[in-house]
Amino acid sequence: MKKETLLEIVLGTIGGLIFAVGMCMCLIPEWNLFNAGVVVAIIGFIILLCIIPVYRTHHPKKTHGPVNWGIVFAWVIGVIGALIMGFGMSRCMVDGVEASEMLIGIIVGVIGLVICVLDYPVYSYLKEKNGKKE
Repeated sequence: MKKETLLEIVLGTIGGLIFAVGMCMCLIPEWNLFNAGVVVAIIGFIILLCIIPVYRTHHPKKTHGPVNWGIVFAWVIGVIGALIMGFGMSRCMVDGVEASEMLIGIIVGVIGLVICVLDYPVYSYLKEKNGKKE
């Protein structure tokens, strides 16, 4: 592993963790640390931005070919599945949730999870279909 790649991984991990802690500080009202959380999240974001110059100096520019619509479609399906799963799980984690809301949340979460799991077979099918055309 090149030291530039290791630097990118370290910056990404540390920046992501600091950013996540800052977001938790902002979004958990029991902590009463909103202002400090904003500062911590900004510091984490700045650390994440430091990856850009490291990446640009050590990786050559790639020439881009035509758009791979299979990957684009896979990303869209993955994001939609993750959002549906997150919505369902958030319905379960609300304070004082009733049994019916929890059941609906679990069902919606599982549907989102199934969408995420089926993302790879859909991508594989599209990749195979496009490969046969060429």
